[in-house]
Amino acid sequence: MQSFHITFKSGVEKDLKKIAREFIPSLLEKAESLAKDPIPRDCVKISGAENYYRVRSGEYRIIYQVLRDEREVVIHYIRHRRVVYRHF
Repeated sequence: MQSFHITFKSGVEKDLKKIAREFIPSLLEKAESLAKDPIPRDCVKISGAENYYRVRSGEYRIIYQVLRDEREVVIHYIRHRRVVYRHF
């Protein structure tokens, strides 16, 4: 199976600056694992948004979009679960 390309939106860098350093490696590892399996078992489709999903990593959520035709996963947000859903 050919892997997907991972793209981070510009706001993700700002999101990561607000997160404690100890959590960043596991969050990035989880995000990069989406290249091999963009829709893992633990993902949840976001209702009302086409091709948008979320995965958990501790108290944080990674919100991303799967573009199957382009074989691309676009990471939109990496934020704490308290605030991540304010945009949906």
